[in-house]
Amino acid sequence: MGERDKGTQARILETAVALFSSRWYSSVSIAEICRASGLSNGVFYRYFENKESLVRNILEDVIDRIADALEKTEGETLHDRLASMAGIVVRFSAEHVDLVTVFREGQYRFFEYEHRLTDMYRRVLSKVLGRTAGVPEYLVAIGGLRFAAVRSALQGARVSIPALTDIVAYGAFRELGWEPARVFDITITPPAISLGETSRERLMSAGKRLFGERGYHSVNIHEITDAANLSVGAFYKYFDGKESFFREQITTVGHEVRRFIAANLSPGLNRLEEELQGIFLFGVYLSLDPWCYSIAREGEFVAPATVKEYYEAFRRGYLKKADTGLDPAAVAADPAYIDSAIEFMMGISHYYGMEVAFDRSPHNARAIVEGIGDYLVHGLAGRR
Repeated sequence: MGERDKGTQARILETAVALFSSRWYSSVSIAEICRASGLSNGVFYRYFENKESLVRNILEDVIDRIADALEKTEGETLHDRLASMAGIVVRFSAEHVDLVTVFREGQYRFFEYEHRLTDMYRRVLSKVLGRTAGVPEYLVAIGGLRFAAVRSALQGARVSIPALTDIVAYGAFRELGWEPARVFDITITPPAISLGETSRERLMSAGKRLFGERGYHSVNIHEITDAANLSVGAFYKYFDGKESFFREQITTVGHEVRRFIAANLSPGLNRLEEELQGIFLFGVYLSLDPWCYSIAREGEFVAPATVKEYYEAFRRGYLKKADTGLDPAAVAADPAYIDSAIEFMMGISHYYGMEVAFDRSPHNARAIVEGIGDYLVHGLAGRR
């Protein structure tokens, strides 16, 4: 490809990233990308077969950029290498908000790229640790860091790289122990089933299933009302339109997850045991509700303000526990330590849900949570 061709391709890619990062994938057309690039549709097809091939090119580029950045991880000690890695992960998100935004949607729509990014992160982490990084190591080190970095870059969460490094290296709950039987030997009460649904509840149930199965952009109001066996007029009695209806779905999903965990959380647990049982219960809920994850994830692109509140509601729950169980010296040393710990714990749950309920390890759920518990006490530097 000549320099002129490379320049034209780069122009298309830059324009596409700008558009995809400001709106969701399905709402941006090839014609719109071409107009914004000052090019004809015919020129577009010289470089890309279709919109999907364009997006895949962007996702490839993001993975390559992250890999190149992580190649600079350095340090004589394990702590120094973890600190270097944490800084790279957090700074990359802060410096490439547009690319991170596009990749967040891309990893949802084309999950094989999340597999590839995860595998790359695990290779880097294995090199940092000097041993093979398994799923628990990945979730504690990379899952917590990735989530905290993205929340900081996209939603303004306060995080501290030194605090995140400290948690990864030495653990968040260093003075606490935990008993596996207290965490796992529980009787789980499933979500309640309504036997006499109102019209509004029927619409919500039908919409949740359709959005979860096919995605927001592929579902229209007529299909929702048909699935609920109601008229379009009945829909507008309760909702202003499809977008407000979808926002309500996101809010409801968050409420249902929190209610399920609260209803099943055992009394008398210490803070670490609560965290571990909460992570385990989150995975159980996702296995019981196959559409919950899809709605919350797609909401990041369709209704970002609502999803920000979705996460803020979880964050407020963590804030009620404040610094309980955390290392007092670490909390005193960094004003952002508690905030960083909250984002870190939310990140472990987020990526645990992806790993166990939607990916490759549902049969290993207990073993994974046990591994997480060990690292939350000792950190990766304390377990060699």
